[in-house]
Amino acid sequence: MTKEVRVRYAPSPTGFLHIGGARTALFNYLFAKHHNGKFIVRIEDTDIERNVEGGEASQLDNLRWLGITPDESVDIGGPYAPYRQMERLDIYKKHADELLERGIAYKCFCTSEELEASREAQRAKGVAAPTYDGKCRHLTKEQVAEKEAAGIPHTIRMRVPENTTYKFTDLVRGEVTFESKDVGDWVLVKANGIPTYNYAVVLDDHFMDITHVFRGEEHLSNTPKQMMIFDAFGWEYPQYGHMTLIVNEDHKKLSKRDESIIQFVSQYKDLGYLPEAMFNFFALLGWSPEGEEEIFTKEQFIEMFDEKRLSKSPSMFDKNKLTWMNNLYIKKITLEEAVELSLPHLQKAGLLPEELSEEQKAWSTALIALYHNQMSYGAEIVELSSLFFKDEIEYDEASKEVLAGEQVPEVMASFKAQLEGLEVFDAPSIKAAIKAVQKETGHKGKNLFMPIRVVTTGQTHGPELPDAIALIGKEKAIERVAKFVR
Repeated sequence: MTKEVRVRYAPSPTGFLHIGGARTALFNYLFAKHHNGKFIVRIEDTDIERNVEGGEASQLDNLRWLGITPDESVDIGGPYAPYRQMERLDIYKKHADELLERGIAYKCFCTSEELEASREAQRAKGVAAPTYDGKCRHLTKEQVAEKEAAGIPHTIRMRVPENTTYKFTDLVRGEVTFESKDVGDWVLVKANGIPTYNYAVVLDDHFMDITHVFRGEEHLSNTPKQMMIFDAFGWEYPQYGHMTLIVNEDHKKLSKRDESIIQFVSQYKDLGYLPEAMFNFFALLGWSPEGEEEIFTKEQFIEMFDEKRLSKSPSMFDKNKLTWMNNLYIKKITLEEAVELSLPHLQKAGLLPEELSEEQKAWSTALIALYHNQMSYGAEIVELSSLFFKDEIEYDEASKEVLAGEQVPEVMASFKAQLEGLEVFDAPSIKAAIKAVQKETGHKGKNLFMPIRVVTTGQTHGPELPDAIALIGKEKAIERVAKFVR
């Protein structure tokens, strides 16, 4: 590409970093890095009533946690600053004034009640998508001056060109066409002087030299409005690519109200998902590499990213695939890293104190080691290791079936005696004790191991039995066995 590739992710701080936003940012980032270009994060904060505290920080912090690092942004600056729209109001005003002077835009004094009445009238006539009826389109200069003198608030509207076709080649969808008659004169600047999204985004993209725009398909209908502004100033369009929807497992559009899926990146971070796994998962959410392999590093994704392989079909958010993938990444980290990932969840659940003694640290590390390869995310350690924190064991139907075996009383009585005789209570000693029970009773295999597992852990399957019993501790293990034996 002859020009330097410059792409942007431009979130509104009306909420926190969402799955859809993270994917949009990631594809822009991969495209930029593949072409040795720049990735810009710009904050579109003009919806001042809906902006939430911490929204901007969530976007920036969680992008960086994922490994999506901007080259220019509100917090690191750059040659095209400022990167917040509310700090660029003078730019929007200057160009809106120019459009007014040239007659490309006009002042509209219609009240919200008048606009709603017009929409209702159009709906009553069967118009599915009502547009502005043009009431103020032909006001004379004198009429405009009179209304302004009377202090009537006004917006600034785009005078949409008549009989014009807007055509562009979408990087994902191919050729797309819109007709100007379907758009209607739309608002450039609101009555409070703040620009609308479709107006401000064009000026920002132009003055920041944005070359390519990858965004969700919900923005597709915004494109002709934006093309009008580019045309009005004689500016070159960026190349657009509209990515397909993300859907849930019922193939319905992913909604922030959909409680079947965790929606925000910070929630995954808090649950103990790994950023590398999330990066990998998001990269395959609407894009596919050649071949069957699905696990790649960030560097590999950058090297092989090709926008031609962006999906034209909706992308399903597969929760099971994400947990599978995160488990693969957890298996690769060191035990020390696994402890760092999961220990806080045991402490948050009140199962371990905030300050650990050396003995407690050693015990916790041994506990987490048991489940290191099984964990799908850090917080799962709480459920996985629950047997070690129970005072009372409740047997489920499968456990009761095991304990109904006629050999069980003999096995457990022998095992109790073996445990009580152990001077060193560790996994090798416990393994030897189980062997001694086998020798003494003649029972082996499932008839030997399953009753011991169920009585000591309350489970029919789990980690290595001698390791688990060692962590339960001599006193508690004997107590559990004794309750059963008597």
